[in-house]
Amino acid sequence: MSKEHRTAPPELDDIERASEDELRALQLTRLKWSLRHTYKNVGAYRRKCEVAGIHPDDLKSLADLQYFPFTTKADLRESYPFGLFAVPKESVVRIHASSGTTGKPTVVGYTAHDIQTWAHLVARSIRAAGGRPGDVIHIAYGYGLFTGGLGAHYGAEHLGCMVIPMSGGQTQKQVQLICDFEPDIIMVTPSYMLAIAEEFVRQGLDPAVSSLRLGIFGAEPWTEAMRTEIQTRMGIDAVDIYGLSEVMGPGVASECVETKDGPVIWEDHFYPEIVDPRTGQVLAEGSHGELVFTSLTKEALPVIRYRTRDLTRLLPPTARSMRRMAKITGRSDDMLIIRGVNVFPSQIEELLLKQQGLAPHYLLEVTRDAHLDALSVQVECTEGIAGDSDLRNRLTIELQRDIKDTIGISATVIVGAPGAIERSAGKAKRVVDKRNSP
Repeated sequence: MSKEHRTAPPELDDIERASEDELRALQLTRLKWSLRHTYKNVGAYRRKCEVAGIHPDDLKSLADLQYFPFTTKADLRESYPFGLFAVPKESVVRIHASSGTTGKPTVVGYTAHDIQTWAHLVARSIRAAGGRPGDVIHIAYGYGLFTGGLGAHYGAEHLGCMVIPMSGGQTQKQVQLICDFEPDIIMVTPSYMLAIAEEFVRQGLDPAVSSLRLGIFGAEPWTEAMRTEIQTRMGIDAVDIYGLSEVMGPGVASECVETKDGPVIWEDHFYPEIVDPRTGQVLAEGSHGELVFTSLTKEALPVIRYRTRDLTRLLPPTARSMRRMAKITGRSDDMLIIRGVNVFPSQIEELLLKQQGLAPHYLLEVTRDAHLDALSVQVECTEGIAGDSDLRNRLTIELQRDIKDTIGISATVIVGAPGAIERSAGKAKRVVDKRNSP
C-alpha cells in the first residue's frame, strides 16, 4: 500500500483562518461566559474569587484574566469526586479520571455538548496531522478512564474514519492487526510505538514498509530526536498531539503535518498563558515557563487558569491562525533537583539518542547516600553491538561525558542488553526517585 499523502488540502474551520482581531473577540466573549458559568455554579472557585476580591464582571479584556485565581490538580483532588462540576450530575454523560498514582484520582465530567466539542477538536487535530475522511486509524491508546483511547476514537469517527479500537498492550496482536487491516494512521504514545516497532523486527518484518503513513503521538513528552527515531524506524510522519484530562483530553492542541513546528493550540476553546512556575506571574509572549489553560466552552467541568505543570513557551501562528506551543521540555513537578542542578528526563533522552548504538529506552534512578544525591542512568544497547563489550564501554563513557558537559552533573551510566528496560503499553515510566524511600 502506498504511503503517499493525500494531496487534497483540508477544509479548515473558518476560525482556523481568522484574523487575530476576530479570534481575540471570540475568546473574550467565550471567556466572559466561562467565568460567569464557573463563578455561578462552582462554589469552591467562587470562594477563591471572593478571597481574591475579584468578580467575573471585572473582566474587561483578555489581559484581566491574570487577576483571577488559579485552579490546580490539588483543587480537583480536594473536591473529589464531583465537587468542581458546574452542572447537575444528571447532565453528565461521561466520566474520565486520572490514574491517581500520587493520591486521589482527578475526576472530569462531560455533558453531551462537551463530548461533541471534544470529538470535533480531535477530528480537527487528526485532519491537521494529515488524516482525512476514509482513512483507517489504529488506536493503541488505552481505553477506559484514561482519556486517550475514547478521545481519539470519537474524534476519528467524527472525521469519518474507520477505527480499529485496539487499545494498549498485546504487542504481538498490535503488529498482526497492522499487517492484516492495513491502517493508514496509528495513535499511540511514542514510547509504545517504539515497542511495536521492536515487535515488527522480532517477527522478521520491516516496520518501515507497513501500511502506516502517519503516527499521531501524545500522552507523554517526547523530543525531536525521538521524532526522528520513530520516523526512520516506521517510515512515517510523526506528529505531536497534546492534551490533558483536566482540560479536556487529547486534542487541546495538535501539530500540522505540513510544518511539524509545534502543536497549534485550538484557541477558540482554550485560552493559554505562560506563567513563572514559582511566582505565578504571567510572562511576556515567547518566554519559557509553565503552561496555564482556561477553558472557554466546557460545561460540566470548566477550568479557570488551570496550572498544567508543563513547561513550554508560546510561539506565533504559522499553518493556522492560532498560536503554537513549543515541545514540552518537562514538567515542573517532574523536574529532578540533583545536587542543586535541575534535570529533566527529556534532556537525558536527547543525549542518548545522539549516540549510535544506544536504544531509545531508559530509566533514571535517583538515590541518596550520606546526604549526597546520586543519579544512575540505565539504558540499552542495540542488537548489533550487544556482544561487543569494548563498544558498550565506550558508549558508557561517552554518555557519562555528555551528561556532565551538557547538564552539569556526574551520573553513573549502565548500558544494558537489548530488552533490559521494562516496556510499557502506555506512558513510559522514566524516573524512580528513591531519595524519600524509607
